[in-house]
Amino acid sequence: MPAKRRYTYEELVAEMPETNQPCELWDGELIMSPAPSFYHQEVVLRYYRQLYEWVSKRKLGKVVAGPIDMVLSPHRVTQPDVAFIAQDRLGIITKTINGPVDLAAEIISLGHRNRDRIEKRDLYEQYGVKEYWLIDPEAQTVEVLHLESGRYQLFMRGTPGKVAASKLLPGFETQVAALFRPD
Repeated sequence: MPAKRRYTYEELVAEMPETNQPCELWDGELIMSPAPSFYHQEVVLRYYRQLYEWVSKRKLGKVVAGPIDMVLSPHRVTQPDVAFIAQDRLGIITKTINGPVDLAAEIISLGHRNRDRIEKRDLYEQYGVKEYWLIDPEAQTVEVLHLESGRYQLFMRGTPGKVAASKLLPGFETQVAALFRPD
């Protein structure tokens, strides 16, 4: 593990090898986490597949599953579990995503509940991520937050037996229970 220091994203890329390990910059501090659980990744991929198929069929933009760096500033880089970039904003994609995505989804992990619910929520709001999905396997809930006048508003909260829907992408919805089903 490298000694703690304040990195810029360019310094991090120049000094560290590429990795699939979750790695983010928070005010320049390198935050590395263990790989997510198998179940976490199953939920990520269920959501990703549904969003990818829906967006692709309509040619609305691109959908990617993490890890992928979303560079918000030289000292702020996150890796959303799933991200959507609208067709008219595809120019922000190079080797990384340079700026806020249109929709970010985080599947909450037990050890990162505070980071996803509070820290990332505030950061994504500040940088203008238009829609933020919080998918909580433990509570079996999906919260869809939509940016209105620079602040997140709860658009909907779905539970098993209900549907979670997007305000940003009218017509995109998912059965909440299907995201958490045991295989």
